[in-house]
Amino acid sequence: MGQIQTRTQAEAQQDGRILIIFGPVLALGVFTVLLALVAGLFGFYRYEMYAVAVVLGAAVMVLATVLFYYQTGERRAADAALQSARARVGDIVDTAMDAIISADESQRIVLFNPAAEKMFGWPQAAVLGQPLDVLVPERFRSAHRGHMAEFARTGATSRRMGGAGVLRGLRANGEEFPIEASISQHSENGRRLLTVILRDVTERMRAEEELRQSQEDLRELSAAAHTIREQEQRRVAREIHDELGQSLTALKMDVAWMLGNLSQGSPTLTEKLSTMQAQLDATVAATRRISADLRPLMLDDLGLIPAAEWLVQNFSERTGIPCQLHIKPADIELAEPYASALYRILQESLTNVARHARASRVEVVLAKSDGALTLSVRDDGRGFSPAETRAQKTYGLLGLRERTVLLGGEASIASEPGRGTTINVRLPLQPEAASP
Repeated sequence: MGQIQTRTQAEAQQDGRILIIFGPVLALGVFTVLLALVAGLFGFYRYEMYAVAVVLGAAVMVLATVLFYYQTGERRAADAALQSARARVGDIVDTAMDAIISADESQRIVLFNPAAEKMFGWPQAAVLGQPLDVLVPERFRSAHRGHMAEFARTGATSRRMGGAGVLRGLRANGEEFPIEASISQHSENGRRLLTVILRDVTERMRAEEELRQSQEDLRELSAAAHTIREQEQRRVAREIHDELGQSLTALKMDVAWMLGNLSQGSPTLTEKLSTMQAQLDATVAATRRISADLRPLMLDDLGLIPAAEWLVQNFSERTGIPCQLHIKPADIELAEPYASALYRILQESLTNVARHARASRVEVVLAKSDGALTLSVRDDGRGFSPAETRAQKTYGLLGLRERTVLLGGEASIASEPGRGTTINVRLPLQPEAASP
């Protein structure tokens, strides 16, 4: 608004000075030239020249009058346009939902719109001419003045205040509140003005905090659910292994004793006992597999590394896909819940390879360095696109990410059709995570 006013008035004043200075000279020169031309062409005498001079003078006066009204008309139109622009800008400022505050070079307030009155609780008359410090908490005032002065020196047109962070404002009642602000500067009537547009983000910050707390509660609930599930799986696996497994083993031994002590005269009974023995062998094997899938006892008894080695070996035996396991260093020891989480992540990764990858080779790398544990599972299978996983709602990968996030880690899945898949997991370790 200030720039429009300064430019229009300056041009109008300049045009007016030109007309006042050069207008009479131009008119007198034109008049003299015309008289000389008439006298030379027609040989008029003095009295005849008087009449010609009157006519020419009247014509020149009419022309000057037309030029004068034309010039003043342009100025009136410019003034009207300027007033209209002022009115529009004033209406915009007054009706804006964001607070708009302007300050001069000494950082004293010269503009304070109604939204700013509502936001800060100050009436306009009370803050005009006051330093901007009245709107800033005392502990931030020195830094705020420095930032404003630095921005004025840079000559930049505008920028966001506070970077990506949130600033603090001070209401008339002493209450602090969060704000977002942008600042701009311009010149008006030869002076520099700094204009700040502010938005109260109290409600947004409250909603973000509630969302963050809700997400934290959900993470704690999910972590508790995972812990309870692991404990229950450990209990069931132990009971299957100890109770059911021992009972089946005892039955198997009894059947073997019966076969060894049965007379040769009962081939039907011998065949029946042999069938029972085969079924018991299969049942014992299935029981061990189910128990191991629920919770490998060696994970609790021997630790993560033996459990991972058994898992990789079992994967290769079941699928026929060669799988290499690299451990760096070889003596990694982890406490719960890290050991269980990494075992489950590796188990889910290999399950996905067996079900979907159609791979011919798998490589697993487990490494510990710089206070973090990394797990990488890479296959040379058919790969997939991210859109495919979203459409199919592959909960295995979601569960993998969830386990990682619960421990404050990061999980990434890189894959392209025809170029295999790589799963990378990084878990930062707390000091108490390492087993003694």
